[in-house]
Amino acid sequence: MPPEEIALRTADGHEFSLRLRRPPQARSGLLFLPALGVPASKYDGFAAALARRDVAVAVPDWRGTASSSLRAGRSTDWGYGQLLDQDLPAALDALPAGPAWSLGGHSLGGQFATMLVARQQRPCAGLVLVATGVPHWRRYRGSQRWAIAAFAHVLPPLTRLLGHYPGERLGFAGREAGGLMRDWSRTVRRGRYEGVGGTPGLEAAMAGVHCPALGVHFEKDPLVPLSTLELLLDRLGPGERRIERIDDARLGARADHFRWMREPDAVAGIVADWLPVSP
Repeated sequence: MPPEEIALRTADGHEFSLRLRRPPQARSGLLFLPALGVPASKYDGFAAALARRDVAVAVPDWRGTASSSLRAGRSTDWGYGQLLDQDLPAALDALPAGPAWSLGGHSLGGQFATMLVARQQRPCAGLVLVATGVPHWRRYRGSQRWAIAAFAHVLPPLTRLLGHYPGERLGFAGREAGGLMRDWSRTVRRGRYEGVGGTPGLEAAMAGVHCPALGVHFEKDPLVPLSTLELLLDRLGPGERRIERIDDARLGARADHFRWMREPDAVAGIVADWLPVSP
């Protein structure tokens, strides 16, 4: 059964879709945010695997991607602030009543799920962080450490020169907003979220997050070393913290940053078993 498409519109006029799968007897719910530049439809297999386990799943498109009415350019720019203040609250407001909803995401989506829980004064049943972490350059090793540091320093002048980030030409993400990538690069350089996207008090708010958190780490994921996931979990307040480490045998495929999306059953089983069940 195809997912339900829910049309959303924010206060600043952005229009986009939320893909919702709602099993008849949903025992849990998960709002899951995609990785940078990845359309929501790419998570249909994961969402279907969770729905078969009686988990309702909602996945929105990012601003600038797929169903979004906007495309990044010199005259159309945005950063973390617009996503946290406009798009993600609209997605939260569209979630149907019933199951207890957890928030989660893949890669950058997991970072945004964490920031959203910290920013929103709403109950959250749990956090599901798949292949995600704080991408601080010091958490990487060897030549990769210096490569990501150099990339983060090049991004601000590059995006200001071009008016956007040409990810489709550089082989990392898609055509993204310059402001978004400058916010991302600031996190890479400083290893902190404080002030990113005009969000003061964010680090303190994250320290006030006490809901349970599940981190899923893939053994052969060079983009997200385990230490970056640990750093993100360390930013949260006290509470249940669990890390599931996935190797090739457990996944049934190469355990890297993106392959799990094509082989989602193992991850869906881990997430479904962990998610809090509605009373």
